Amino acid sequence: MDLMQTIITSVVQGLSEFLPISSSGHLIITSSLYKIFTGAELTSGGNQEVFYDIMLHIGTLVAVVIYFWEDLVNIFKSFFKAVKEKSFDNNPEAMMVPYVALGTVVTIAFALPFKDFFESLVSNPRGVGIFLLLTAFVLWFTELYSKKHPRDNKLTWKKALLIGLFQGFAVTPGLSRSGSTIAAGLLCGMDRVKSARYSFLLSIPVILLAALYHCIEVTGFEELKTFNWGLILLGSVLAAVVGYACIKYFLIFLGKYSLNFFAAYCVVVGLFAILYFK
Repeated sequence: MDLMQTIITSVVQGLSEFLPISSSGHLIITSSLYKIFTGAELTSGGNQEVFYDIMLHIGTLVAVVIYFWEDLVNIFKSFFKAVKEKSFDNNPEAMMVPYVALGTVVTIAFALPFKDFFESLVSNPRGVGIFLLLTAFVLWFTELYSKKHPRDNKLTWKKALLIGLFQGFAVTPGLSRSGSTIAAGLLCGMDRVKSARYSFLLSIPVILLAALYHCIEVTGFEELKTFNWGLILLGSVLAAVVGYACIKYFLIFLGKYSLNFFAAYCVVVGLFAILYFK
């Protein structure tokens, strides 16, 4: 792992974790391009690289927590107040906790048993390209659908379940997690900004649990001491900074424009991956 690798991967992770363009898919494509142009693998697959990837996700987790800190405080205050008063009626902020919990459970229940199968479908960038085209279609179709159906921003158990299921599908590299969950929100009648807000809140436990899950695969403390912590911390901080800016301006973008821009982007990158890589 070197400085160039650190900068590339952290910026790619910070941008693509929250934009509807698939972070895992972009890292695979970036890795392949890096190998072609430098003759070296972007990631070696060793324990240091696994741990570095975990830290990049922790960086983006920090970004979403900082950005939504006031929302999270309000949500948990409302939740505990509702528990104390034994009433969740007409309190959407209090209900956000059980809705996120349900979405997370559904995601894990669907994604974990099929994780290896879905990832095996994408053994090279061309496979990623195919799923990027699928992401593009999902974004385009849900935008078209949302224009022809009335909007209802109220989150329900059924909506939380469906959005969690869509997030489970996104374990496949090239199929965007944020794109899938925002698209599911649009299908459920929510607007783009509300869908994105819930998508980002739903990402918090998923990113945290995924990081803990992969930490189990990393070896003990003695090997951790041999890692290049300077680059690891640099990449984590850079991913957090880029991720924070991405969330902020992406939400502004969604308030004015549709997801079709990202659908077009996924088509271009997907076709490039299919045609360029062997």
